[in-house]
Amino acid sequence: MGKFTRVEVSFASDRGLRSGYLYRPDAPDPAPCAVMCPGFGSTMDRQFFWAERYTDAGLAALVFDYGSFGRSEGEPRQVVDLDRQRTDIRAAVACARAAEGVDADRIVLWGNSLGGAHAVTVAAGDPRIAAVVAQIPFNGFPRRAEGRSTAHALRLMAAVVGDALCGKLGLPPHYIPLVGRPGEVAITNAAEAEEHISTPSGGGSLWRNQVASRGILQMMRYRPAEAAARLTMPLLVCLATGDTETPVELSRQLADRAPRGTLRLYPGSHFSFYTDATLRQAVAADQIAFLQEAFASIDGRPNRGTG
Repeated sequence: MGKFTRVEVSFASDRGLRSGYLYRPDAPDPAPCAVMCPGFGSTMDRQFFWAERYTDAGLAALVFDYGSFGRSEGEPRQVVDLDRQRTDIRAAVACARAAEGVDADRIVLWGNSLGGAHAVTVAAGDPRIAAVVAQIPFNGFPRRAEGRSTAHALRLMAAVVGDALCGKLGLPPHYIPLVGRPGEVAITNAAEAEEHISTPSGGGSLWRNQVASRGILQMMRYRPAEAAARLTMPLLVCLATGDTETPVELSRQLADRAPRGTLRLYPGSHFSFYTDATLRQAVAADQIAFLQEAFASIDGRPNRGTG
């Protein structure tokens, strides 16, 4: 593993400060930096593995918690708000560009699951972003989720609508589990999800198995593929062939519609990207190779900081 420095950072965003860590490789030149966007209900510790792989390759990485999650400010807690999360990402990009030891012209947006959708959407409005990596990205809900009957889906939707009403009325959120047992009202009941939440993430996790489900209503109207068509920079989409949470037939549209899109398919499920060590190493290597090529093409500049 390459040598790197990890420093705690904070930056202002909508309704308070956001907390994170900046990973910087021990190198004399400013390094490209990946701003890493968490998924639905996730916290930055789930990105530590990826940040370390990137610093091994000579890149910097900024990981952070969205507002109301983890170490970041924001009340009420555990509320997914898509607009505010995208605002947080823009603030994180500004933080990275201003950071010592970071090449401000080589900022990458990297996102996992819902964070992958956000990475694409934010980059579509910021042509200065050098490249985008969207890992198992959200691009609409499948018709039927694993482990969920029609009756179960209706119960979940009742919880979502009830929590949205709580938000409108200024009442405390109605929380449900992110990961539930079969038949339990939860965001996911996939069999592999429970293994994911028990996988060590690098110390001191503030992840909680609860979320205000109102964000699901926003996601029902969220189509990042429309933003992908406006991207001017290279986009890499990494998907699992057996994914039932962000299925290939939906998520591949991001790569298909992006003018400079690339698709990589891997065996496994959505949660293999969290739990399968061999798969994660292979995916990270592919992402680094993709970024090395993207950086080398920027204005004909030499590919420094990624060796």
